[in-house]
Parts: sequence; C-alpha cells; structure tokens
Amino acid sequence: MHFDDGVVPEEYTRYTLGKTLFVVLTLVLLVLTIVASISSGAVQIKFMDVFKTLMRCDVIRQIDLIIWNIRLPQTLTAVVAGAGLAGAGTVMQSVLRNPLASPFTLGIAHAAAFGAAFSVMTLGSGIMGSSLGDAVAISNPMLTLLSAFAFSMGTACLITYIAKIRGSSPEVMVLTGVALGALFTAGTMMLQFFADDVQLAAMVFWTFGDVARTDWNDLAFLSVITILVLVYFLANSWNYNAMDVGDETAKGLGVRVELVRLSGMMAACLVTSVIISFAGIIGFIGLVAPHIVRRIIGDDHRFLMLGSILAGALILLASDIAARMVLLPHVLPVSIFTSFLGAPVFIYLIIRGNKK
Repeated sequence: MHFDDGVVPEEYTRYTLGKTLFVVLTLVLLVLTIVASISSGAVQIKFMDVFKTLMRCDVIRQIDLIIWNIRLPQTLTAVVAGAGLAGAGTVMQSVLRNPLASPFTLGIAHAAAFGAAFSVMTLGSGIMGSSLGDAVAISNPMLTLLSAFAFSMGTACLITYIAKIRGSSPEVMVLTGVALGALFTAGTMMLQFFADDVQLAAMVFWTFGDVARTDWNDLAFLSVITILVLVYFLANSWNYNAMDVGDETAKGLGVRVELVRLSGMMAACLVTSVIISFAGIIGFIGLVAPHIVRRIIGDDHRFLMLGSILAGALILLASDIAARMVLLPHVLPVSIFTSFLGAPVFIYLIIRGNKK
C-alpha cells in the first residue's frame, strides 16, 4: 500500500498494530506450550531439565531419551500438522468463498485417508504390526502420499465442479462433502472387512488421528512439504484478499483467479494428504483455527493466514497435551479432543449462517 509523501496514516498504523500484536502473542503462547508439551506426560520433567537437555548441557540419560525419542518428535509433529491443517482450511475458505470449508468438512480428509489406507493395504506401502507402537509403519511414504493426494485432489475437483454448476453456496458444498466423506468412509470400512485380524486392528488404530506415531524421518518429510506449502499460501495472501471481494474484481486487479483457485486447492490437498498419511485423520483444526483468528483480527489474509497457522499449531498441541494428561497413564488419540472442540463450533457456524 502506498501513501503520499511516505506518511502512514495513524488509522492504518493502529490497524496493523493490533493484528501484529495478536500474531506475536500467539507465537509466544505457542513457544510456551511447546515447552509445556515436552515436560508433560506420565513422567513429569521440570522446565529447567527440559532446557538443559535441549541445550545438551548436564544431561540426565533417562530424561534425554524421553525428550529426544518421544516428546520432541510428538510435539513438533503436532505443531507442523496443526499449522498445515489450519493453513489448508484458511485457503479453502477463501478460494471457495465458503466459511464452512475445511479438509474435514468437505470430505477431503476422508478421501485422503481412504487413499492412504488403500496404499497401505493393497499396494503394500505400509508394514503392519500388532502393538500400539507399530500398528502401521509407512515403508514407502511417497507411494502412500501419491495415493492419498490422488483421491483427495479428485474429491476437491469434484466439489469445485458441483459448486460451479449448482452454485457455490455453503449448503451445496457441505452436503457434497458429507456425501463424499460417507462414500470414502464406506470404502475404508470395506478395506477393513477384507483385512485379517492384525491388519484390521492396525487400520482401526491408524484411523484415529495421533501425532505420537511419527519418528524423526517421518517428521522431516512432513515438515519439508508442509513448510513449502505454507510459504506458498503466505506468498499468495494478497491474491486471496482480492478474491474475497469477488472474482470479477480480482480479475480486474490482475489476479489469475482460476489458476490461484486450482493451485490453492491442490496445495491444500497436498498438505492434508501428507498429514493424514503419517498422523491419521485429525478433524476440525482447519475449520476452528481460521474462524477463531478471523473473529479477532478480521479477514486480511496478510495477518489472517499467519495467525491461523500459529493458532492451528497451538490448538492441536494443546489438545495433544490434554489427550496425554486426562486419563494417565492411558494416552488418548488427539483426534478425539479436536472433534469434541470442533463439533460445537461447526454447529454454531451453521446456526449463525441460517440466521443471516
């Protein structure tokens, strides 16, 4: 934005200051929650011991093993997965101009889950185990990812096509997503029906979204793709702002609307597929985080995108801490908590939309 004589109006300064402060505060809370996550669990670790272990000074072997082999990969997976799902949800809501759009509500997550399950069960891209620790180990992540991405992208294209011929109202898209989600859930159940006992147990366990099953190699693969996609989203923030005003206005401003919409959906499907391939189905993060941030700082994607990414990471990490602590020594899958959080928000958005 350009201002004459290089002077920035006071109103614009206040406009950006409040949003910047929110983003900074969310980042600080996320860092504190990361420390809390590393220290929380069946074995409580003092904050000072966490700091010493991470800095590699005065290391206690037992604490070192717990942090580097268990807590830190789980914590960072929650951060990356939450950020990726929230970023994908924000972009879907923008390019589809639908406040109820997210990987979970549009059935894209279920399609990716079916693709990953199909790859693991039929194409042999996973190794089955019989314990909680190795229920499904992805031996060929690229094949699993391609299968999940193909099904999720096909679903996204179908939703976009139906929205174009029937009108892109929230009701049409959500009903289409519900139908496709049910279809792919049935497909996953069919795979489970033909599985043997060990495969069945493994696949049921895998469908529970859980950030504790990744190791450092999985985390590295997941992080690289998620970071690249999120950078792409941030770089297109201005385009998403223009599209929020309307396609014709965006075209008048030089935005290649169809290309931005298609590439945004492809990137959102890609990051969703990667996360589901390694962590299972984690619902509602892509719906809840953008709406919370939007109600606080508004629709400007220059701030909304980054704020949603940080909020998604924070919400999923906090949910993971709660899942670990609520029934000690038992650990619940984090997807249970995100569903408990997301379902009331989803119902609220539907009711509010009907009132409007």
